[in-house]
Amino acid sequence: MNTKVFLNLKDIYKDYIMGNNIVGALRSVTMTINKGEFISIMGPSGSGKSTLMNILGCLDVPTRGYYILNGEEVQRLDMNQLAMLRNQKMGFVFQAFNLLPRTSALENVELPLLYNRKLSSGQIKKKAMEALEMVGLQDRSLHYSNQLSGGQQQRVAIARAIVNNPLILFADEPTGNLDSTMSIEIMALFQRLNENGITVIMVTHEQDIAQYSSRIILFKDGQIIDDREVENRRTAKN
Repeated sequence: MNTKVFLNLKDIYKDYIMGNNIVGALRSVTMTINKGEFISIMGPSGSGKSTLMNILGCLDVPTRGYYILNGEEVQRLDMNQLAMLRNQKMGFVFQAFNLLPRTSALENVELPLLYNRKLSSGQIKKKAMEALEMVGLQDRSLHYSNQLSGGQQQRVAIARAIVNNPLILFADEPTGNLDSTMSIEIMALFQRLNENGITVIMVTHEQDIAQYSSRIILFKDGQIIDDREVENRRTAKN
Protein backbone atom coordinates (compact mmCIF):
# COMPACT_ATOMS: atom_id res chain seq x y z
CA MET A 1 0.00 0.00 0.00
CA ASN A 2 1.20 3.50 -0.81
CA THR A 3 1.65 5.26 2.54
CA LYS A 4 1.79 8.79 1.17
CA VAL A 5 -0.37 11.15 3.25
CA PHE A 6 -3.32 11.94 1.02
CA LEU A 7 -5.72 13.76 3.29
CA ASN A 8 -4.91 15.87 6.33
CA LEU A 9 -7.31 17.60 8.71
CA LYS A 10 -5.85 19.83 11.40
CA ASP A 11 -7.90 21.24 14.27
CA ILE A 12 -11.18 21.28 12.32
CA TYR A 13 -14.26 22.88 13.90
CA LYS A 14 -17.74 23.12 12.44
CA ASP A 15 -20.37 25.27 14.15
CA TYR A 16 -24.03 25.76 13.28
CA ILE A 17 -26.18 28.65 14.50
CA MET A 18 -29.56 27.48 15.76
CA GLY A 19 -31.60 30.40 17.03
CA ASN A 20 -29.50 32.09 19.67
CA ASN A 21 -27.31 29.05 20.19
CA ILE A 22 -24.12 27.85 18.54
CA VAL A 23 -24.00 24.08 18.11
CA GLY A 24 -20.57 22.50 17.64
CA ALA A 25 -20.88 19.63 15.15
CA LEU A 26 -17.12 19.04 14.99
CA ARG A 27 -14.60 20.01 17.64
CA SER A 28 -10.85 20.04 17.12
CA VAL A 29 -10.77 17.12 14.67
CA THR A 30 -7.26 16.23 13.57
CA MET A 31 -6.60 13.21 11.38
CA THR A 32 -4.56 11.94 8.44
CA ILE A 33 -5.52 9.39 5.82
CA ASN A 34 -2.92 7.78 3.59
CA LYS A 35 -3.34 7.15 -0.09
CA GLY A 36 -4.90 3.74 -0.68
CA GLU A 37 -6.53 3.29 2.74
CA PHE A 38 -10.04 1.94 3.31
CA ILE A 39 -11.53 3.86 6.25
CA SER A 40 -14.80 3.36 8.12
CA ILE A 41 -16.19 6.29 10.11
CA MET A 42 -18.53 5.23 12.90
CA GLY A 43 -20.44 6.79 15.78
CA PRO A 44 -23.95 7.36 17.11
CA SER A 45 -26.47 9.60 15.40
CA GLY A 46 -25.46 13.24 15.78
CA SER A 47 -21.82 12.43 16.47
CA GLY A 48 -20.54 14.42 13.49
CA LYS A 49 -20.00 11.63 10.93
CA SER A 50 -22.03 13.18 8.12
CA THR A 51 -20.68 16.66 8.83
CA LEU A 52 -17.15 15.30 8.54
CA MET A 53 -18.02 13.51 5.30
CA ASN A 54 -19.44 16.70 3.81
CA ILE A 55 -16.26 18.59 4.66
CA LEU A 56 -14.00 15.84 3.32
CA GLY A 57 -16.04 15.74 0.11
CA CYS A 58 -15.84 19.55 -0.29
CA LEU A 59 -19.63 19.83 0.02
CA ASP A 60 -19.25 22.02 3.12
CA VAL A 61 -16.51 24.14 4.67
CA PRO A 62 -15.22 24.08 8.26
CA THR A 63 -15.75 27.03 10.59
CA ARG A 64 -12.02 26.97 11.24
CA GLY A 65 -9.06 24.67 10.85
CA TYR A 66 -7.11 23.35 7.88
CA TYR A 67 -7.99 20.73 5.27
CA ILE A 68 -5.21 19.65 2.92
CA LEU A 69 -6.15 17.19 0.16
CA ASN A 70 -3.42 15.68 -2.00
CA GLY A 71 -1.09 18.54 -1.07
CA GLU A 72 -3.62 21.30 -1.77
CA GLU A 73 -5.22 23.52 0.86
CA VAL A 74 -8.94 23.18 0.16
CA GLN A 75 -9.94 26.52 1.72
CA ARG A 76 -7.93 28.37 -0.94
CA LEU A 77 -10.01 26.94 -3.79
CA ASP A 78 -12.87 28.94 -5.32
CA MET A 79 -16.30 27.52 -6.16
CA ASN A 80 -15.34 26.49 -9.70
CA GLN A 81 -12.16 24.79 -8.51
CA LEU A 82 -14.09 22.92 -5.83
CA ALA A 83 -16.68 21.77 -8.36
CA MET A 84 -13.90 20.55 -10.66
CA LEU A 85 -12.24 18.75 -7.75
CA ARG A 86 -15.47 16.96 -6.82
CA ASN A 87 -16.20 15.98 -10.41
CA GLN A 88 -12.75 14.77 -11.43
CA LYS A 89 -11.06 13.56 -8.24
CA MET A 90 -13.93 12.33 -6.06
CA GLY A 91 -16.75 9.83 -6.28
CA PHE A 92 -19.84 9.76 -4.05
CA VAL A 93 -22.10 6.83 -3.14
CA PHE A 94 -25.19 7.28 -0.97
CA GLN A 95 -27.62 5.08 0.93
CA ALA A 96 -30.54 6.09 -1.29
CA PHE A 97 -28.68 5.38 -4.60
CA ASN A 98 -29.85 8.75 -6.04
CA LEU A 99 -30.36 7.40 -9.54
CA LEU A 100 -32.47 9.33 -12.02
CA PRO A 101 -35.81 7.57 -12.64
CA ARG A 102 -36.93 6.67 -16.16
CA THR A 103 -33.28 6.77 -17.13
CA SER A 104 -31.15 3.79 -18.10
CA ALA A 105 -28.21 2.53 -16.06
CA LEU A 106 -25.89 3.68 -18.84
CA GLU A 107 -27.35 7.20 -18.90
CA ASN A 108 -27.02 7.47 -15.12
CA VAL A 109 -23.35 6.53 -15.29
CA GLU A 110 -22.72 8.97 -18.15
CA LEU A 111 -23.88 11.97 -16.09
CA PRO A 112 -20.52 13.00 -14.52
CA LEU A 113 -18.86 12.81 -17.94
CA LEU A 114 -21.21 15.32 -19.52
CA TYR A 115 -19.29 18.16 -17.85
CA ASN A 116 -16.14 17.20 -19.76
CA ARG A 117 -16.31 19.07 -23.05
CA LYS A 118 -13.22 17.24 -24.33
CA LEU A 119 -15.09 13.96 -24.61
CA SER A 120 -17.20 13.02 -27.60
CA SER A 121 -20.52 11.25 -27.14
CA GLY A 122 -18.87 8.02 -28.26
CA GLN A 123 -16.08 8.40 -25.69
CA ILE A 124 -18.63 9.12 -22.97
CA LYS A 125 -20.59 5.98 -23.78
CA LYS A 126 -17.40 3.89 -23.90
CA LYS A 127 -16.19 5.10 -20.50
CA ALA A 128 -19.64 4.57 -18.95
CA MET A 129 -19.81 1.02 -20.31
CA GLU A 130 -16.34 0.31 -18.93
CA ALA A 131 -17.49 1.50 -15.49
CA LEU A 132 -20.58 -0.71 -15.67
CA GLU A 133 -18.35 -3.63 -16.65
CA MET A 134 -16.20 -3.00 -13.59
CA VAL A 135 -19.24 -3.46 -11.35
CA GLY A 136 -20.54 -6.44 -13.34
CA LEU A 137 -23.57 -4.76 -14.88
CA GLN A 138 -22.66 -4.35 -18.54
CA ASP A 139 -25.60 -6.61 -19.46
CA ARG A 140 -28.00 -4.30 -17.60
CA SER A 141 -26.87 -1.07 -19.26
CA LEU A 142 -30.23 -0.34 -20.90
CA HIS A 143 -32.37 -1.27 -17.89
CA TYR A 144 -34.15 1.50 -15.97
CA SER A 145 -33.75 1.92 -12.23
CA ASN A 146 -37.12 0.30 -11.45
CA GLN A 147 -36.01 -2.78 -13.40
CA LEU A 148 -32.98 -3.32 -11.14
CA SER A 149 -32.68 -4.84 -7.68
CA GLY A 150 -31.44 -2.71 -4.78
CA GLY A 151 -27.96 -4.21 -5.05
CA GLN A 152 -27.88 -3.58 -8.80
CA GLN A 153 -28.99 0.03 -8.30
CA GLN A 154 -26.17 0.55 -5.82
CA ARG A 155 -23.73 -0.96 -8.31
CA VAL A 156 -24.93 1.54 -10.92
CA ALA A 157 -24.39 4.32 -8.37
CA ILE A 158 -20.86 3.02 -7.74
CA ALA A 159 -20.17 2.87 -11.48
CA ARG A 160 -21.29 6.49 -11.74
CA ALA A 161 -18.98 7.38 -8.84
CA ILE A 162 -15.90 5.77 -10.42
CA VAL A 163 -16.48 6.66 -14.08
CA ASN A 164 -14.05 9.61 -13.85
CA ASN A 165 -11.35 7.45 -12.23
CA PRO A 166 -11.47 9.31 -8.90
CA LEU A 167 -8.64 9.31 -6.39
CA ILE A 168 -11.07 8.96 -3.51
CA LEU A 169 -14.49 7.35 -3.06
CA PHE A 170 -16.87 8.59 -0.36
CA ALA A 171 -19.67 6.24 0.69
CA ASP A 172 -22.38 7.32 3.14
CA GLU A 173 -24.20 4.26 4.57
CA PRO A 174 -23.87 2.44 1.21
CA THR A 175 -25.45 -0.77 2.53
CA GLY A 176 -28.19 0.88 4.58
CA ASN A 177 -30.96 -0.12 2.15
CA LEU A 178 -29.57 -3.56 1.27
CA ASP A 179 -29.97 -7.03 2.72
CA SER A 180 -26.97 -8.93 4.06
CA THR A 181 -26.21 -10.80 0.82
CA MET A 182 -26.26 -7.63 -1.29
CA SER A 183 -24.24 -5.80 1.39
CA ILE A 184 -21.45 -8.35 1.10
CA GLU A 185 -21.49 -7.96 -2.69
CA ILE A 186 -21.05 -4.20 -2.33
CA MET A 187 -18.22 -4.65 0.18
CA ALA A 188 -16.50 -7.05 -2.22
CA LEU A 189 -16.70 -4.36 -4.88
CA PHE A 190 -15.33 -1.69 -2.53
CA GLN A 191 -12.43 -3.93 -1.53
CA ARG A 192 -11.62 -4.59 -5.19
CA LEU A 193 -11.71 -0.87 -6.02
CA ASN A 194 -9.50 -0.18 -3.00
CA GLU A 195 -7.02 -2.83 -4.14
CA ASN A 196 -6.92 -1.04 -7.50
CA GLY A 197 -5.70 2.12 -5.75
CA ILE A 198 -8.84 4.09 -4.86
CA THR A 199 -8.89 5.51 -1.34
CA VAL A 200 -12.26 4.63 0.25
CA ILE A 201 -13.90 6.55 3.11
CA MET A 202 -17.18 5.05 4.29
CA VAL A 203 -19.67 6.13 6.95
CA THR A 204 -21.50 3.19 8.47
CA HIS A 205 -23.34 2.35 11.69
CA GLU A 206 -22.91 -1.39 11.11
CA GLN A 207 -19.93 -2.93 12.90
CA ASP A 208 -19.91 -6.00 10.66
CA ILE A 209 -19.73 -3.79 7.56
CA ALA A 210 -16.91 -1.72 9.09
CA GLN A 211 -14.92 -4.94 9.49
CA TYR A 212 -14.41 -4.98 5.72
CA SER A 213 -12.36 -1.78 5.95
CA SER A 214 -8.76 -1.58 7.14
CA ARG A 215 -9.22 1.16 9.75
CA ILE A 216 -12.07 2.44 11.92
CA ILE A 217 -12.38 6.02 13.19
CA LEU A 218 -14.97 6.38 15.95
CA PHE A 219 -16.76 9.67 16.63
CA LYS A 220 -18.73 10.92 19.63
CA ASP A 221 -19.99 14.45 20.27
CA GLY A 222 -18.04 15.85 17.31
CA GLN A 223 -14.71 14.42 18.37
CA ILE A 224 -12.57 11.42 17.50
CA ILE A 225 -12.57 9.06 20.48
CA ASP A 226 -10.87 6.08 18.83
CA ASP A 227 -8.80 5.45 15.70
CA ARG A 228 -7.60 1.89 15.17
CA GLU A 229 -6.59 -0.66 12.60
CA VAL A 230 -9.17 -3.39 11.98
CA GLU A 231 -8.28 -6.71 13.55
CA ASN A 232 -9.55 -9.87 11.86
CA ARG A 233 -10.55 -7.90 8.79
CA ARG A 234 -13.26 -9.51 6.71
CA THR A 235 -12.62 -10.29 3.07
CA ALA A 236 -15.64 -10.33 0.78
CA LYS A 237 -15.67 -12.48 -2.31
CA ASN A 238 -17.21 -10.96 -5.42
